[in-house]
Amino acid sequence: MMLKPILASAALLALSAFPAAALDAPKGEVILVVKGAITNTNGPDGASFDMAMLDALASRTTSTATPWVEGKVDFKGPLGSAILDAVGATGTSMTVTALNDYSVEVPVADFREHEVILATTLNGEPMSVRDKGPLFIIYPFDSEPQLYNELYFSRSVWQIATIDVK
Repeated sequence: MMLKPILASAALLALSAFPAAALDAPKGEVILVVKGAITNTNGPDGASFDMAMLDALASRTTSTATPWVEGKVDFKGPLGSAILDAVGATGTSMTVTALNDYSVEVPVADFREHEVILATTLNGEPMSVRDKGPLFIIYPFDSEPQLYNELYFSRSVWQIATIDVK
């Protein structure tokens, strides 16, 4: 009667050989590429996301004032932690690079410990490149006002193109 435990063990072993969640290939224009220390990819350059893929991730709306926009506004976008989870990020640091090649180091802990978003909309409207889009790191300044300082402003990259997890 040892057959059931052996079969159960074999089934668990077989399931563990496959990633928990497969990352589909983008169907639309690639908005973001995540590479480096990740386990889930969908192409040779790492994990590519189109807007529909980003919209499908857990998201948040942050209603806040920032140094870059007049008054209190609503930013909405996928949680940074949801992006890290989708790609199976294993690193402790990220180099976030904008379309103009500006880059900054951001600790992975920022995305894990705070509800940081990669904003895709501003007051319900898609963010264009001209308006700091299509992706803009926004910290939860509304719920964590202690983050409203130069350190986190410097990590708030706009026009994000790539994230290299290290």
